[in-house]
Amino acid sequence: MYCKNCGNAVEQGAVVCTNCGVPVGGGDRFCANCGSQVQPGQAACLTCGFATAGGAATMPGAKSKVAAGLLGIFLGGFGIHNFYLGYTGKGLAQLLITVLSCGMLAVVSEIWGLIEGIMILCGSITTDAQGNPLSD
Repeated sequence: MYCKNCGNAVEQGAVVCTNCGVPVGGGDRFCANCGSQVQPGQAACLTCGFATAGGAATMPGAKSKVAAGLLGIFLGGFGIHNFYLGYTGKGLAQLLITVLSCGMLAVVSEIWGLIEGIMILCGSITTDAQGNPLSD
C-alpha cells in the first residue's frame, strides 16, 4: 500500500504516512496500489489500472467493510467475518471454540467477533487477508 499524498510505501495497519504525516487514504496525487503519480480526479491509475474513483481507492472485488463489520457483530461467534476477509485460521479458531465446547464457550467467540466487527466498522481493521483495502 502506498501513500496517496506522497507516493511512499505505507506499512500495513499504519494510521499516518511516516514520510508526509498525512492520514492513510488522504490525498489524491498517487496510486494507493503501486505508488505511481495520478492526476487529481483521475478514474484509474495508468500504470497498474487500479480504480481510484477520483481519489477514493476502490479495487474491483474488494471486500465490503460494512458487510465484514456486520458479520462480525451478528455472526462473530462462528468466525464468519474472518472467513469472509480470508483470515481462515482465526475464523476456524472461533468456529471450533463455539462448536467443540457445545456452545459453553460461545460467549468468548461472540465477544471476540463483536469487538472485531466494531473495529472493522470504525476503521481499525482496513484490509483483508491479502492486504487489499476494504471498500466503503
